[in-house]
Amino acid sequence: MTNSFLHIHPEIQQALLANKPVVALESTIISHGMPYPKNVETALAVEQMVRDNGAVPATIAMMDGKCFVGLSADEIEYFGKAKDVWKVSLRDMPYIIAKKLYGATTVAATMRIAAMAGIKIFVTGGIGGVHRGAEKSMDISADLTEMENTSVAVISAGVKSILDIELTLEYLETKGIPVVTIGQNEFPSFYSRNSGLNSPLRLDTPKEIAEMLQTKWALGLMGSVLIANPVPAHQEIKADEMKTHIDAALKTATEQNIKGKEVTPFLLSWIAQHTDGESLEANIALIKHNAKVGAEIAVEMCK
Repeated sequence: MTNSFLHIHPEIQQALLANKPVVALESTIISHGMPYPKNVETALAVEQMVRDNGAVPATIAMMDGKCFVGLSADEIEYFGKAKDVWKVSLRDMPYIIAKKLYGATTVAATMRIAAMAGIKIFVTGGIGGVHRGAEKSMDISADLTEMENTSVAVISAGVKSILDIELTLEYLETKGIPVVTIGQNEFPSFYSRNSGLNSPLRLDTPKEIAEMLQTKWALGLMGSVLIANPVPAHQEIKADEMKTHIDAALKTATEQNIKGKEVTPFLLSWIAQHTDGESLEANIALIKHNAKVGAEIAVEMCK
């Protein structure tokens, strides 16, 4: 916590020193994941959900040549409105810091900064993974390689359903990253509770998950654990319905030559428009649900 490139909010620093539960949150969802003002409303609601369940929220972003761990409401508002905010993964971090630019952190960058600050629990919507057609494009998210190296647990609604979920699970197995689904045997697919794929592992309570995390790291096994938290049944979009929209969005992205870090925001935006906002509402619901469970796990970890 003495790294000169870290700026840790005093409340978060005090919580960490006192062994109180802290939950890291990403900022890409604010700047690149949702339209304004939904993005700001969601970010503040997720922070409140973490507080309501006994933990301290730590939204992470980059500005003024530093990695900020904990943002004010005004700073969240800025990241929600500004048009010149970079989407920052690991490769971009030194450039953004050196140039003192504004950067919203992806899963990989958020994990790395959380680890630098000493935070062990990170909540997001869905992780990146192996893109469809990766056998030709080699498009594999840095989220996965970061999970191999960084000992921060990730609570998400699974893998973003626009990706190749089966290949992503294979990749995670190869890298020795445990994948645990909460409360069901089937791995979820972000907007939907079902994916047609079995989850490698299942646990049912935050206490069980906290015990597993402590055991993994006490054994000297470095790296993350992916904790898949299915979206609540009354807020999901059925997998078959989502497949139709995803296939159409991918076709449009190919036709418009959308590539690299622009693919995911484009697809999420396209799907939201073509589901009359239903996918956006499901996205918001699952992030709040993940925040609740993530805070509960963090509380158990501190016990």
